[in-house]
Amino acid sequence: MDANPEFDFEFDSRGPNVAINSGDAAVVKASLTKMMKTATHLLVLVGSKSSTSSWMTWEIAKAKDSEILLKIAAVKLAKDNITPPGLLNIGTSWATSFTRDRIVEALESAKVGY
Repeated sequence: MDANPEFDFEFDSRGPNVAINSGDAAVVKASLTKMMKTATHLLVLVGSKSSTSSWMTWEIAKAKDSEILLKIAAVKLAKDNITPPGLLNIGTSWATSFTRDRIVEALESAKVGY
């Protein structure tokens, strides 16, 4: 299947190896903020520990910041993974499965709903 020319994906699978409240986190936050300001969407992959991740909470909140306002789409990697609270009641566009087509559909229907 050809890639959808509307979406230019950039994945970074590295997690920060610093605590969100540490002095080192400021550099990570500044870098993420810079990238988010040039993005249009935030795709949240909801894993087994996402609902308790301080970094996930920060990223979702930053995406909703008035200077950024990203469209938010999400997909659960397993059906029983708990949704991070920041994704609730904001109009998150959910992919119904972890497949390219469902994720692209979720991204295409995502809007700023908060």
